[in-house]
This record gives sequence, structure tokens and C-alpha cells, in this order.
Amino acid sequence: MTRFACRFVAAVVFGAGLSSVSHAADPRYPDWPCVQAKVPDISVAAVWDGPPIEQTADTWQNEPEIKDLVARLAARRTPMEEAQKSIAQFLAGDPAARADRGKRLFAGLFETLNSQRTEIMNGLERLARKEKELAEQVRSDTAAMHELQDRSPPDQSKIDELAAKVGWSTRIFDDRRRSIRYACEVPIIIEKRLFALSRAIQRAAE
Repeated sequence: MTRFACRFVAAVVFGAGLSSVSHAADPRYPDWPCVQAKVPDISVAAVWDGPPIEQTADTWQNEPEIKDLVARLAARRTPMEEAQKSIAQFLAGDPAARADRGKRLFAGLFETLNSQRTEIMNGLERLARKEKELAEQVRSDTAAMHELQDRSPPDQSKIDELAAKVGWSTRIFDDRRRSIRYACEVPIIIEKRLFALSRAIQRAAE
């Protein structure tokens, strides 16, 4: 790898690293890599207009039917139309029991999807920290390669070894950046799904 190529690689990685850091506009979350502001938890009031769920927050797991339905509804592979039909079927029947059953179903969905969202956000921050560490390593390896190139005579075998390491690390860095860009959309997808399921429950419980 030529000196120009080495400096180019280092500049690309350095710029990408700064770009990912610049998204962390909130000093409370320095490792948050997404353009979207980090909201650690979903508010119940933001997605639910029904009766309070505090008294049922821990009871839904004791009912196998609700527990199984929550798992199916929370899975993003379950089409929304299918999920809405399942909700309507679950809440069909005794009008007096609909509100209570709907409340417990939503409590399960809220807990499950909020937990999934938190896990994904924590994973994003871990990945962002690894990106920063990798960017620092590439800069360090590139600086060491420049130092070797400036020696007379240069140690070409070590230069080639470092060049290969920098090239491989850069590919990993780029792959992680692409993964982060995709994963940044997942918390939003979960929020929208929870909101849509909440509305379906409230309609079916009326």
C-alpha cells in the first residue's frame, strides 16, 4: 500500500468515526450513534388511551393465552393485518370482559416491545463504542505504517502486514456502519408497531 493510499484510508476512517460521534448531540448519551434523538423508554400515555394498566402489569404473564398472543403480536414477522385479526378474535365475546382482557393484552405488549426496544438500543451503543475503538486502532496502525515507511531502508514486510490489517479493519468498520444505519430504524419500527397494536386493541375492546 502506498503512502498516499494509507493516508487516504486513515482519512476515510477518521471522517467516518467523527460522523458517527457527531450524532450524539445529547451529552447524556455520548455513545448513541443514530440521527434520531435517544428516548430511553416509551411512555404509556404516548401509545395508549385506554384504562390504566398499573394493576395488571404483572398479571398477563400468568395467563398462557395472553402470553402466547403477546409473543405472536410482538414478533415483527407477524403481518399487521394478521395481528389485528388475532386481537379482534381474542377480544370477541363478553362485552363486559373486553376492557379488562384488552388492558392485560396491552400491558403484555407494552412490556415486551419496550424491552425489545431497550435491548436494541443498548446493542447500538455497544456497536458504536466498538466503532470508535476500531477507528482509533486504524489511526494507530496507519501512523505506525507511516513511521516504517519513513525509515531507511523501510521494512517492507512489516509495512505490508500493517497495510493488510488496516484494509481488513476498514472493511469491518464499513460493515458495522451499514449495520448501525439499518438498526437505527428498528426502535422506530417497534414504536410504530406498538402504537398500531394499541389502537387495534382499543377498537376491539369497545
